[in-house]
Amino acid sequence: MSLGWKKDRKMFLGVCGGISAYKIPELIREFGRYDWEVETALTQAAEKFVSPLVISTLSGKRVWLEEDFLSREEGWKIPHINIAEWADITVIAPATASFLHKAAWGEASDVISAAILATRKPVMIFPAMNVFMWENRAVRENTSRCRDLGYQVFEPEEGFLACGYEGKGRLPSPEVIREEVFRALEPRKDMKGVRVLVTSGPTREAIDPVRFISNPSSGKMGSSLARTCWYRGAEVTMITGPVAESPPHGVRVINVVSADDMYEATMEEAHSHDIIVKAAAVGDFSPSSFSTSKIKRREGKPLVLEMVPNRDIAAALGASRRPGQFIVGFAAETEDPVENAMGKLRKKGLDLIVVNDVSGPEGAFGSDSNSVRIIGCEGVLSFVEGSKEDVAEAIWNVVARRRRERG
Repeated sequence: MSLGWKKDRKMFLGVCGGISAYKIPELIREFGRYDWEVETALTQAAEKFVSPLVISTLSGKRVWLEEDFLSREEGWKIPHINIAEWADITVIAPATASFLHKAAWGEASDVISAAILATRKPVMIFPAMNVFMWENRAVRENTSRCRDLGYQVFEPEEGFLACGYEGKGRLPSPEVIREEVFRALEPRKDMKGVRVLVTSGPTREAIDPVRFISNPSSGKMGSSLARTCWYRGAEVTMITGPVAESPPHGVRVINVVSADDMYEATMEEAHSHDIIVKAAAVGDFSPSSFSTSKIKRREGKPLVLEMVPNRDIAAALGASRRPGQFIVGFAAETEDPVENAMGKLRKKGLDLIVVNDVSGPEGAFGSDSNSVRIIGCEGVLSFVEGSKEDVAEAIWNVVARRRRERG
């Protein structure tokens, strides 16, 4: 199964009255990029913060208002029932203290509160309010009761609030809400409770204070691996070298620079993880010495660097693995990719190795796409090409199958 489940879905979006409702138009646009249909309902208070006309223009659909709930013109359409059955998921953002009370006690006085009682699909609630309101005992008890009823209620983010206070109460960004929705709708939860460690990105080996040796890795493959297994329920740690990409939401991130840094961080984390995927492009060599001052150009004279091998992280993981641990390596090759990868798989004691050809202009470094062979001890298991997220999904499918076979 590819990541097609992220496309062409249906959402019911309930908007309550809070200043953070200004983020809702961008949230609708965010899901529009994935060709989602979004039906929206606004509380009477929400109309004071965001225009129904703006929402309708962006969603391409009418907006349900409180006056429609039992009106002569619209009430006969039973919107709370029909929308609840139509939508794949219901999202309430922002959710106010008043809405949390309604949800906790089963009130059905408007389209939004009635719809969450009628739906059999996931309901995700994103509260946003003043920090002291959020900390109020009544709000905390209503939040707890909502969770007991099966609703997913997310903690607000911390930061500077519109009311002038600073603390927990901000509505998450549209990108964060999108990622949480994707995780909720991921059809496979075969990694729930599994701890996954992913290494990602390049390393830098310093020559002097202003120069280093590195490689073109963007970290996109590692990020895709971390994100897609988080969708599937895993608890994910990502150790990453210096990259421009923002880290995936929901993933614990450890930043490193050199190959030695990555070795130390990986070996420290390895024992507490069930699956390790070593997707980082770690430098094989580093300068034997570091110049504390900038090395000056000497006219007509070459600069000669002595390079020494770095410690082999994959080999160290294979040698020190605990029982039941599953280890996946990556191999970036420019010639004889399958033969070279098979040699690394056996020599380093890995369960799987993913190999791609990085030579030429179509190489995987920095690209949004990839083409790889997934190899086990018996040979090539599959050839996959597509977006790096699709490749990541294919890798996790093989890992999940191998772990099931292992028992």
